[in-house]
Formats: sequence, C-alpha cells, structure tokens
Amino acid sequence: MILFLIRLVDIVTRLFILLIFVHVILAYFMSPFHPIRMRIDRIVEPLLAPIRRVIPSVGMFDFSPLVLILGVQILGMLVNVLLSSLL
Repeated sequence: MILFLIRLVDIVTRLFILLIFVHVILAYFMSPFHPIRMRIDRIVEPLLAPIRRVIPSVGMFDFSPLVLILGVQILGMLVNVLLSSLL
C-alpha cells in the first residue's frame, strides 16, 4: 500500500509539473480566453500568484513557474521520503 502511495505521489508530481509547462507554453501562443487555457489557468494561477508577489518579474521574464516547479518537486520528494520511512 505504501509503495502504491509513493508511486501515486510521483505521478501526481510529474503531471502537475507538466501542467505548469503547458501553462507557460500556452501563455505565448493561445488567447487568455480560450477554454483550455482558462481551465489550466484556474489550476495553476492560484499557486503562481503568491510567488509573483514575493518574486516580481525581471523585465519580461517571469520566474514564478520555475519556483513553483522547484517547490512541487521538493514537496513531492519530502512526501515520498516520509512515506518511505513508514516501510
């Protein structure tokens, strides 16, 4: 059961990181009012907004997705370490 949870956390972490990448790519090519982009924005933007308040954009570069990806990876690793300690 613990191994299943570890694998599930790993899959969810990877999918969320992929979703962040898709969010960044679509921001360059798709209208903000497109239904697909609006759905992805509803998931990702609430997590990016607090990061943007702490780390503002530098020129035209927004580093908040990178910080969010690192945070998701660290959180996923911490949860997996905690779950592994239960084995």
